[in-house]
Amino acid sequence: MGYVSAVPPPRSDASAEPEAPDSRSSRRSVAAALLLGALGATVVLLASGRVWARGTAAIGSDSLQLSADGRAVTGLPAALAIVGLAALVAVFAVRGKGRLLVSGLLALSGLGAALSALFGSDGRSVLDAQAARTTADSAAHVAGLTQTTWPYVTAAGAVLILAAGLLALRFGRGWPAMGGRYERDGRPRPRAVAAVDPDRPEDLWKALDRGEDPTTGPSGDRTR
Repeated sequence: MGYVSAVPPPRSDASAEPEAPDSRSSRRSVAAALLLGALGATVVLLASGRVWARGTAAIGSDSLQLSADGRAVTGLPAALAIVGLAALVAVFAVRGKGRLLVSGLLALSGLGAALSALFGSDGRSVLDAQAARTTADSAAHVAGLTQTTWPYVTAAGAVLILAAGLLALRFGRGWPAMGGRYERDGRPRPRAVAAVDPDRPEDLWKALDRGEDPTTGPSGDRTR
């Protein structure tokens, strides 16, 4: 009669349970939202500081080159990008309906930044004001107004923020939240204290590693 072991054979990697599809999709959506939101906000903030419009102002027989960056033309895209970044972080700090509202704010921030970059990028009024100050003539106007591609780059970055918000609206319900070890009322969950056998040296060492006094029980009484 052959030898029969009561210990089950070790499980191979092939027999391990596969990861749940919902868990994988949740992690992918979290990573995508973080990447899109952070990248989009960075693009908006950087592109808003670039020159959006150029023109010339006549000073006698000469002309002066004028330019205006995006934040001088409209500060709304940069401000909404900062709001979007704050909302992206806040998504993981709230739950339930609060997460839905913050996700909506994230999406609206991206949408508003894109629209303001596209429809508020003319820059004529800003350059007209520069021409009036430069020539000391309140009736002066900018001539040869041209626009750069930076407003469209800003709008593209804002679309990434919008995409992050849409991902949060669609998949945010299953995303993890910060401070998961706390209960809903804000109190920390009670930590289970492992029983220490004073006759087992390994238990004493483990208790010391955890910062516990191995000579006292869970209730604070001495074990001996």
